[in-house]
Amino acid sequence: MKVPKFIVPAIIVIGVVLFQSLFIVQEINQAIVLQFGDPKKIISKAGLNFKLPFIQNVVFLDKRILNLDNAPQEVIAADQKRLIVDAIARFKIVDPLKFYISVGNERVARSRLSTIINSRIRGVLGTQELATLLSTDRAKQMAIIQNDVNTEAKTLGIQIVDVRIKRADLPPANSDAIYKRMQTEREREAKEFRAQGAEIAQKIRSTADKDVTVLLANANKKSEIMKGEGDGQRNKIFANAFGQDPTFFSFYRAMQSYEKALIGGDTSLILSPDSEFFKFFGKSGLAKKP
Repeated sequence: MKVPKFIVPAIIVIGVVLFQSLFIVQEINQAIVLQFGDPKKIISKAGLNFKLPFIQNVVFLDKRILNLDNAPQEVIAADQKRLIVDAIARFKIVDPLKFYISVGNERVARSRLSTIINSRIRGVLGTQELATLLSTDRAKQMAIIQNDVNTEAKTLGIQIVDVRIKRADLPPANSDAIYKRMQTEREREAKEFRAQGAEIAQKIRSTADKDVTVLLANANKKSEIMKGEGDGQRNKIFANAFGQDPTFFSFYRAMQSYEKALIGGDTSLILSPDSEFFKFFGKSGLAKKP
């Protein structure tokens, strides 16, 4: 049986029409059916769908939470300190029709959101001092920024899930100046500590010297007292000895005189043989009366 010639072109045309009429919406997407550029239908559920061939087309939008990594920007705090802020946001498209009418596509939406976020960051953080921005109170400021950005994003069919500061640093010039100031401050503190240490050490040395002087003075005092007491005891003993044996006492005193006079190897004495100095050197010296 011969197939008519028009069957094959008809099948091709039907296939093209079906291909142009059918489209699949994935789980991660939502779709807008456009007719000559005007939105006609919003499809949020996944599955197979139909459209008019050739006169209608489909725009797919992401249903997932999307990330927006904002470019770092310089913010001037209330105390005129500069800060480099790197923010990140998370958002999702909740109103496809409003989104398409206001921004058209995701690339334009990201650009608009970046502008809004940068503006709100400068506006909110600019009212706070640098110390506040670097403290735990920064979370409160980020909550204000998120609410403000979300209010404007709703007009674009977008919901802001989160806005966070990923990094907040001082500009390089400020960092160098702060580092030098901190270094100077630490050097000043080190000099103060060294000076205080030297002062304490001097006080300790002075106290020690004073204590040594007092101890030596007390020791010398006790020594002189004991020496005096010893001399007194010695004199008392000598006195008792003189009273008991005057001849022996005279002999002992003479021996002491000889010891003192003849000490040293270069001492010379010129005396008469019958001098009182030698009275005990005779044969009966001890028997003589003094």
